[in-house]
Amino acid sequence: MSQSPAICVRGLSRRFGAKQALSPVDLEVAPGEIVGLIGPNGSGKSTLLRCLTGVVRRDAGEVTIDGVTLTGDGVNIRQRVTYSPGEVNTYGELTGTGQLSWLLRGRDSDTHARAHEVACEFGLPLKKRVRTYSHGMKRQLLFAAAIAPDVRVRLLDEMTEGLDPAMRAGILDRLRADADKGSATLLSSHHFGEIDRVCDRLVFIDDGKKLSEESPETIAERARGLASFEYSDESEAGVALAGLSALDVEAEERGARLLVRLGDQDPQGALASLLAKADLPAPTSVVYGK
Repeated sequence: MSQSPAICVRGLSRRFGAKQALSPVDLEVAPGEIVGLIGPNGSGKSTLLRCLTGVVRRDAGEVTIDGVTLTGDGVNIRQRVTYSPGEVNTYGELTGTGQLSWLLRGRDSDTHARAHEVACEFGLPLKKRVRTYSHGMKRQLLFAAAIAPDVRVRLLDEMTEGLDPAMRAGILDRLRADADKGSATLLSSHHFGEIDRVCDRLVFIDDGKKLSEESPETIAERARGLASFEYSDESEAGVALAGLSALDVEAEERGARLLVRLGDQDPQGALASLLAKADLPAPTSVVYGK
């Protein structure tokens, strides 16, 4: 990278008893960049973010955020970042305004004003008690508190989980605008389709291990040659798989569904050519790009 990373992680690891929650992980996020952590529930995403803030003690490795090295319990880091955990924990008897004030205690008045402005733009009823809020509204309230502080690094865990498309779009648009001003953001999700459009890079993690690091463009390009064949039952899918294998076509069986790689050419044309060559059971549906 041409400039010093806002987040630099080297050899970070953590074990809980017999469970290796994080194998040694290396990661960098540049100023102005949004990097997405992608992986299933329990893959280690939340543990990684908690280790970066010192909320969870790391067993080994070095962490530097905004030029400051993580030491002790991480107070020196938490003073320089905003961190939003994946759990939606709120005080139900507080009003929306009261919840924001509690989350931002110790922050200056400008930060409180920005959080209030964001929450109002989301249409949140700040005078009502938080216990009346839906799950999505609580997520938006927590995001308003996370985006308001004037810091250069944001660590967001499952920030778009459970949101409808309109709510998700509002949050992602604000993250992109924030990154365009120079902030670095590391956010996690177990759903690729929730955050791919806003991320500059995607880091895939599973079983505590960093599997790969790719751009959304590279992943989209690779997916263009894929098609999902849906069958009425697993036996039909098995017959189709055997026929495709005989033609040296790469396919993966997933129950009554086949994930078929059609190559780099136009997938619909490739499929027509393929069906002309083989006597395959007719799929009930075909979805391209999956």
